[in-house]
Amino acid sequence: MKNLLFLTITGLLLISCSKSTTTTPITPTDCDLITVVSESDYINAPSDYVAINSVVIEGNCLKVNFSSSGCSGDSWEVKLVDANIILESDPPQRNLRLSMKNPEACEAYITKELSFDISALQVGGNRVYLNIKDYEGDVLYEY
Repeated sequence: MKNLLFLTITGLLLISCSKSTTTTPITPTDCDLITVVSESDYINAPSDYVAINSVVIEGNCLKVNFSSSGCSGDSWEVKLVDANIILESDPPQRNLRLSMKNPEACEAYITKELSFDISALQVGGNRVYLNIKDYEGDVLYEY
């Protein structure tokens, strides 16, 4: 009888312990947005007009200063999209583009700056060139 009671209590304890209520915390980033790594998004994401004025890498964030026409820029949907292809060279290269969905129909010209977490773009070694469509400058990401 004692064995049956012991086994029942042990079984209940094991069942109650198998459900974890803790969650793994997401590591916060200092960047505004993450970089999307997707060949289909690279091809299909919105491509309304956007001018890239400058890019600067600070840590694992790529700060992009960009402009487009609009009313306020509040309704813009902007993402940095990687083609998910690594070009074999020294250093390796990745192709990216700034995707813009701009529903605003105003004549103002607005400039904004957003930063994108590019840590997912790291490859073997310690650096990669980021070829950003419609941006003339060289962007070397060293990590």
